[in-house]
Amino acid sequence: MDIGGNSLPSGADTIKRKVCYFYDPEVGNYYYGQTHPMKPQRMRMTHALLAHYGLLQHMHVLKPNPAREKDLCRFHADDYVSFLRRITPNNQQENLRQLKRFNVGEDCPVFYGLYSFCQTYAGGSIGGAVKLNHGHCDIAVNWAGGLHHAKKCEASGFCYVNDIVLAILELLKFHERVLYVDIDIHHGDGVEEAFYITDRVMTVSFHKFGDYFPGTGDIRDIGFGKGKCYALNVPLDDGIDDESYQSLFKPIMSKVMEVFRPGAVVLQCGADSLSGDRLGCFNISVKGHAECVRFMRSFNVPLLLLGGGGYTIRNVASCWCYETGVALGIEVDDKVPDHEYIEYFGPDYSLHVAPSNMENKNSYEMLDEIRARLLDNLSRLQHAPSVQFQERPPDTEIPEV
Repeated sequence: MDIGGNSLPSGADTIKRKVCYFYDPEVGNYYYGQTHPMKPQRMRMTHALLAHYGLLQHMHVLKPNPAREKDLCRFHADDYVSFLRRITPNNQQENLRQLKRFNVGEDCPVFYGLYSFCQTYAGGSIGGAVKLNHGHCDIAVNWAGGLHHAKKCEASGFCYVNDIVLAILELLKFHERVLYVDIDIHHGDGVEEAFYITDRVMTVSFHKFGDYFPGTGDIRDIGFGKGKCYALNVPLDDGIDDESYQSLFKPIMSKVMEVFRPGAVVLQCGADSLSGDRLGCFNISVKGHAECVRFMRSFNVPLLLLGGGGYTIRNVASCWCYETGVALGIEVDDKVPDHEYIEYFGPDYSLHVAPSNMENKNSYEMLDEIRARLLDNLSRLQHAPSVQFQERPPDTEIPEV
């Protein structure tokens, strides 16, 4: 089986990429509830598209090994993980105090199989990090991951376990510096908070800011102590389009790569920043969103691609399918092939989401000011930090499936 990727269509980037793709067929069965916007079924829809576009045959397809309790406790508090393991819809009435303490109940409901769901999506992200660490692939993909709001001791914003933090901790065993980039419409608060005082992880989040969940991510929040200037926040307003978004993304990420020189990159590809999202308010096309993946891929640094938000599920599946193609260097056709979810893509049956005519509230002056301020912050970083040599922690054991 050919598990390499083709070159990018541009011809400027001709190195083949080996891609590992993590997917558990059970992940689409988990159910947050009828009225809840988070639908794990979107991962099954994405996988069906990948299968029918013929992309699976170009990747090393792996079923993630479930993250164990001790893996989750590398970041999360023991009592919180123990609570997630025990809580069920049948016993939640006897645990009201703990539900409140751990912020579980409304946005983050208790549902059947909750702990298994957490183990599955976290296992894919940790497994991807292990594969990258050992050079088994150039790009690892886990669309079930990217749940960036979860905190050390509490659930938040539909997220229970922060698989991103766990994956970054794994990458730090091999790499002095790891870069985290977040293109979800919501601020990547859980990841920023976890690494706010270290210079070994730089976090860069592009998000809607101002009277919007989670309320954090001000441009003035830059990190603290050793981590000062290693957190970058790019606050955006409603209706931002492809051109405006890339006018910030490319110059900022080019400078970040130049001054930080990461050994690995984690890119959270939340699809709620797409035009027409049920909860979002941006106006970005699938190609505009995927341009971020294409750009980060071009640096030839080990890359972990994760999912995240995304609540208009046909658009989410389209986006992550197209971005898997970008990872491989394969341009997929706009016409959606006939498959079990084809009715979701009517009446046009096209992969690409057309932007709307909504107003772009991000003026050129505002974008120029944000870009100049963040590039100035980055210019204050004289050189990439190094770490003192010490014994490396053992790898997380992820048996091959």
